[in-house]
Amino acid sequence: MYRSHTNGQLNSTNINQSATLSGWVQKIRNKGFMIWVDLRDRYGITQLIFDEERTPKEVMEIASKLGREFVIQVTGKVIERESKNPNIPTGDIEILVSQLTVLNAALTPPFTIEDETDGGEDVRMKYRYLDIRRKPVRENLIFRHKVAMAVRNYLSAKNFVEVETPYLIKSTPEGARDFVVPSRMNAGQFYALPQSPQTFKQLLMVGGMDKYFQIVKCFRDEDLRADRQPEFTQIDCEMAFVEQEDILNTFEGLTRHLLSEINGVEIGEFPRMTYDEAMKRFGNDKPDIRFGMEFGELNEVSQHKDFAVFNQAELVVGIAVPGGNSFTRKEIDALIDWVKRPQIGALGMVYCRCNEDGTFKSSVDKFYTEEDLATWASVTGANPGDLICVLSGESTKVRSQLSALRMQLAEQLGLRKKDEFAPLWVVDFPLLEWDEETQRYHAMHHPFTSPKPEQMELLKTNPGAVKANAYDLVLNGNEIGGGSIRIHDKEIQAKMFDYLGFTPEEAKAQFGFLMDAFQYGAPPHGGIAFGLDRLVAILGGQETIRDFIAFPKNNAGRDVMIDAPAVIDKSQLDELHLNVVVQS
Repeated sequence: MYRSHTNGQLNSTNINQSATLSGWVQKIRNKGFMIWVDLRDRYGITQLIFDEERTPKEVMEIASKLGREFVIQVTGKVIERESKNPNIPTGDIEILVSQLTVLNAALTPPFTIEDETDGGEDVRMKYRYLDIRRKPVRENLIFRHKVAMAVRNYLSAKNFVEVETPYLIKSTPEGARDFVVPSRMNAGQFYALPQSPQTFKQLLMVGGMDKYFQIVKCFRDEDLRADRQPEFTQIDCEMAFVEQEDILNTFEGLTRHLLSEINGVEIGEFPRMTYDEAMKRFGNDKPDIRFGMEFGELNEVSQHKDFAVFNQAELVVGIAVPGGNSFTRKEIDALIDWVKRPQIGALGMVYCRCNEDGTFKSSVDKFYTEEDLATWASVTGANPGDLICVLSGESTKVRSQLSALRMQLAEQLGLRKKDEFAPLWVVDFPLLEWDEETQRYHAMHHPFTSPKPEQMELLKTNPGAVKANAYDLVLNGNEIGGGSIRIHDKEIQAKMFDYLGFTPEEAKAQFGFLMDAFQYGAPPHGGIAFGLDRLVAILGGQETIRDFIAFPKNNAGRDVMIDAPAVIDKSQLDELHLNVVVQS
């Protein structure tokens, strides 16, 4: 037996009992005649004491040679600790060691295995197996497990069945780039790793499974942005014989269950907002509604003077920053520099101070009167003591720029509280979006999303105006889930492929199996997929998903721990019928 107890288990009720513990050496304090060792495992830390008067001489000798992260086993007596530690569950006791076995010696780790470590992110990712020993990382992984189990328990209780779908599938042209896998047995042919199990879960509905879910790995070979992973995990769900309302109610229930079970937070009604409204009020389709700073459109009250910048703009829009009048000129200049960064792309920013005495002072005073500025305050909802920030330009760009500024200011002002949760449904997305590069429409979600039934005919005359039977669940400014009611009629699906620029031959080659299945009685169906990595991070009060993934990739999509991707042997390439130059 390697251990009778874990290192977080013993307390004062165990005094005078014998115990066997195993774990890693966290810390050593050697006074020569007495040695204290903190022994760590996943469950906690127990202090060991080696005393030359009470510990066998041979044990003292081994103890004097221990190093950090040695794996050891000890047996001894639980005694009361003289200097108690109220910060840990085992802080009232220590183990007077009588037997010590070194199970494995260890090199000195490249960073300290403590809550506050001296290791940079690159080093910790290279030695991720050591990083997992640290309490914050370990607790994040346990937290992820709890969320996943709560999801499984909830959905299982609602009669959902977990079904595994294939990882080796067919490449499709829609969405992000696929990761492709060459087939050794079928020369010149390739599998793809799934970006989602979309078509398979629809086929399960055709198969009568009725309620399906899966916690599943998905893959996208896309250019990586901060906090994006080439492989990610979805809570993938589908239901048959449902309308949009059924799905929204079911997954509001799941979200409420998670917030209650995991965070102890009870949520009331989930507000709903159309895509158009979200863009108008917040400049993006996943607004954080824990705070205000809603957009105020200023065209009518700003384009009547000689200020050319506003007069030439398609949109002039502002936000009222609560308490922002306290910002110094230097702080305002820093905001202007921030919006002018290439990542944001604004050409500048106009501001207006709302003084406590009801007067106004702006950066464009020579063009606008106090009465004009008071109107700005009214449109943006500014109060005395606030600051109005105004951007102008082409509508789509300026909304995106002001949305980024709004989030930056909210972060700066401490308005994005991690223990506050504000869910929101965003509905009625555009079905299609025009791509200038390819000069054709692309599906905003995917080609299986159903148009609003009453807008089906509009597809022929004004496809860009058609709304999708689609919905996103937003939590604290992050999209945590998205889905739609699917097309379940073969003829309508064929029309959709036609609108998206597929020839009948291309549609059959890519999705013939799905179209064939629809001929055998496909029920009305729809679903949703939650991003588990993002959901866990938000529930855990953080926004960095890598902290909740056991072995994440870096921003370049590399696993620096195992050094992947890597070249493979030429003989393997030959077996796969690939003519690739192998670089060493």
